Amino acid sequence: MIMSETAAFSSDLHFCPLCGSVLPLPTVGEEIIPCSRCPFKRNIREYEGVVEKFVLYFNEPKKSKSNTSLENSDDVQESRVSEFQGPTVERHCPKCNHDIMMYTTRQTRSADEGQTVFYTCVSCKFQDIEYS
Repeated sequence: MIMSETAAFSSDLHFCPLCGSVLPLPTVGEEIIPCSRCPFKRNIREYEGVVEKFVLYFNEPKKSKSNTSLENSDDVQESRVSEFQGPTVERHCPKCNHDIMMYTTRQTRSADEGQTVFYTCVSCKFQDIEYS
């Protein structure tokens, strides 16, 4: 068995220190974790006392600042555009006739056909679909 002290470089316990491959998960009842690409073997006792911690960060939804008395002012229109994430295009909304819409594209049909474009109005949030 090759000991981890003879490794060419130091690595995380999840990786082989000789070839850099991801080591397989430990099997219940087994004392050794073999590397699938090289002759390295790690003793399961090296994992004793190891605690892994991680934190998940979620995006917080943006709070809209809508003021009905300033509905048509340029500041309100710009704040509505900035609260959307993604590219925008000059396109008239069929519902409110606003001239800026955000868009995303998805491949909803087979690969040899065009992609589908989903438009969302930044003013009234009306959604429109274009099959290209």
